[in-house]
Amino acid sequence: MKVILTGASGTIGKQLVPRLSAMGIELLLVGRCAERLKSLFPAEQCVAYDDLTKYDKDFDWLIHMAVQNNDATLSDHTFEETNVTFYKSILDIARANDVGGVVNFSSFHALPDGPDTPYAASKRKALQLSNSFPGLRVIDLLLPPVYGSVFSGRLSVLHKLPRPMRSMGFAVISSLTPVVSINRICNFIISDLKYADVESPVLLADPKSENKVYTHMKRGLDLVFASAVLLLFWWLLLAVWLVIKGTSKGPGIFAQTRIGKNQKPFTCYKFRTMTVGTDQVGTHEVSSASITNIGRLLRKTKVDELPQVWNIFSGDISLVGPRPCLPTQQELIKSRQNRDVFSVLPGITGLSQVRNIDMSVPEQLSVSDAEYIARQSILLDLKIVVRTFLGQGQGDKVRV
Repeated sequence: MKVILTGASGTIGKQLVPRLSAMGIELLLVGRCAERLKSLFPAEQCVAYDDLTKYDKDFDWLIHMAVQNNDATLSDHTFEETNVTFYKSILDIARANDVGGVVNFSSFHALPDGPDTPYAASKRKALQLSNSFPGLRVIDLLLPPVYGSVFSGRLSVLHKLPRPMRSMGFAVISSLTPVVSINRICNFIISDLKYADVESPVLLADPKSENKVYTHMKRGLDLVFASAVLLLFWWLLLAVWLVIKGTSKGPGIFAQTRIGKNQKPFTCYKFRTMTVGTDQVGTHEVSSASITNIGRLLRKTKVDELPQVWNIFSGDISLVGPRPCLPTQQELIKSRQNRDVFSVLPGITGLSQVRNIDMSVPEQLSVSDAEYIARQSILLDLKIVVRTFLGQGQGDKVRV
């Protein structure tokens, strides 16, 4: 693989270049000052932007990392000049030099619900540029804080800890926010870029299954929630069950097979909100006439979901995660398979649900679910729980 790389003198670049070179990647480092690059990387080819056209036009990728970072104190105009205008010139260079494709290093800040800052605004504009060069393959690589041989940005606080404590400190911080290792970025460049079906944007982060602090805290949150429901609201569960039994024929609890983690089927429990005999299909395929009178209230208040505390105790479901689908929803299952959504436990509520994205749009839902997995953290989970209790997200809509 032959790669043009910008921004090599930055914190990520200084760690990325030697790793890619050691993996056999032929690099051409491009910057405003070729001499400075050569002093940093004497073994690599280095060139100024204006001289790039002198090189052979057979590069596989241009990896663009030259940006103004979010921790810089700059004007809106400066962020715009570097992260948007300069990026457009990079895309022009890539097209003029017949480069196979461009990998644009970006940030989770660029996501639609990211922070309202000049940096984030400039990165969102850059993402829009990526789609304005027809015929040029562009992959936007969205990253959280990056770590490697050194900690930088928000992770730099770890250098203040005694060396023996850094590992635990890192585990705690990375349970609260997504992070990604420089080695995972290298593996993406080496392996994933070989495949033509890489979907842009790519949200790359360390799986939270690798973080024991996160997994234990998440399980603890699940058990605290489930226990609180049973201990504090047992009377509500009993009252709802009695009302359902007294107002419509059929059981008070509805049991249905759903698809869980690793596509393992499990029985999901909810208060029954539909008439007996309703087809076992996605809610969006069910007529509103099938919803009972009390069922409308239960679904609006989300009380119908409370029996799933039994699923939490059994380990089939979590408080927060992608909503589990039916075995018959093959389009959604395939879309989730393609994005590895089944790698985590499903949830009672989730990022897609508070966004009002339901199973009637399987592709959009699976994209949002995959985004949640990449962004997983204790703080995001708590934010989703709060938004759910505040009434955001109305669950799956029924057919009118």
